[in-house]
Order: sequence, then structure tokens, then C-alpha cells
Amino acid sequence: MEKSTLPLSTFITTPEIFASIGHGASEVKPLKGTTTVGIIFDKGVVVAADKRATMGSFIAAKEVEKVHAVGDRMALTIAGGVGDAQLLVRLLKAELELYKYAKGKSMSVSAAATLLSNVLQGNKYFPYMVQLIIAGFDTQPALFDLDPFGGLIPEKYVSTGSGSVTAYGVLDENYKENMSKDDAVRLAVRAVSAAMKRDSATGEGVDAIVITQDQLKRVSREEVEAVLKSITKK
Repeated sequence: MEKSTLPLSTFITTPEIFASIGHGASEVKPLKGTTTVGIIFDKGVVVAADKRATMGSFIAAKEVEKVHAVGDRMALTIAGGVGDAQLLVRLLKAELELYKYAKGKSMSVSAAATLLSNVLQGNKYFPYMVQLIIAGFDTQPALFDLDPFGGLIPEKYVSTGSGSVTAYGVLDENYKENMSKDDAVRLAVRAVSAAMKRDSATGEGVDAIVITQDQLKRVSREEVEAVLKSITKK
């Protein structure tokens, strides 16, 4: 569900990365918010994010959808200016549908990531103020990190946003190749939860999507709460 009522100046990432961008960006007060995470496991990939959007020190929204299902087995996490991010979500969904209609098959995750990369690179002088994670499953799980200028990097695990420094501490310490789905979901939720404790612009709970060869499934609120309770007990 898109939060179209949010002001376009609301941010859900750390825009310090935009401080060097010209065209008036130096006049923009640095804002921050968001922690997004992506993790490849043995049979798929999980992406997760918090739900808070901030505007400076003001909490602008508490139920922002930052993990979007954009295809049958593809998801996109968003961090950055809400208006820019939502536009790119709509653009990617439309392009995936058009490709499927024209070709009779789904676009690959790497092709979708390259498409977004080209859109971002093509607007580098007036950039979309976003950082994205795109994840999905073709013949195998795939995970890509995209920066505002179209830089595209395949990853085994990744985090973006103002809480990513804290999240990476958890990910670097606990990620293992070929980990199980349950362990990957637990690690993703734990990483975002850790960021919520240290980053004031990250909060309001955790949203997550798991993608395997068979399906794309949003992790239920009850499942997330169960993981959070098990983490708290320790």
C-alpha cells in the first residue's frame, strides 16, 4: 500500500550520500531514516526493512511499505525520497508486466536490475534520491544493490539506509553461505531490529518477503513478532 499522502520531502534513507550532488543539493538539510536488508540463503532470498519515514527529527509516518513485491518472484526494497522511490516501484512493475506481455515470460532479476541501473544512470545529473535492493529467483536466487547513480553490485547479503552500519555488524558476524530459510529470516529481522535500537530514524517494526523457486511470500506480522521475542529473550 503506497503512502501517497507523505510529503515528497520525506526521506527513508541517509541522504548524506547526496551531499556531493549539485543542483541545489547542498541546500538540502541532511535527513535520515530506514534500514533495509537482503540475504541469500540455500534455496532463495529474503529482504526486510523497517516501517518508519522521517523528515529531519520528525517521524512523518509509521507504516511505510519499503519492501515491494514487483513480480511473481521479485521484490524491491526502497530507501531515499519517498516520491522518487514510489515512482521507480511503479515504473519497474509496469516494465515487468509489459515485458511479460510482449515476450510471454518473466524478465530475469539481473535484467530488471540492469533496467533500473540504466534509469538511474540516465538521470545522474538530476538523480533519483534513492538506494535500492532488488532480489528474486530465476534459476537461482539473486540479490543486487543499486546506488543513486546506477551502480549495480551483486551481493550475497547487503544493507542500505541510515541504520545499515549497525545492521552490517550483525550480518558480517552471523551470515553463512547456504544457511536455511528460517535462519536467513531470523538474521534479517535481527539485523533490522538491531538498527532500530541504535538509529532513531529506523523503527516501527519489521516487514519482510521471502522468495524461493516456488513462490514469493510476505512474512506475517505474527512470524516477525515471534522472531523479535526470541531475540529479546536472549
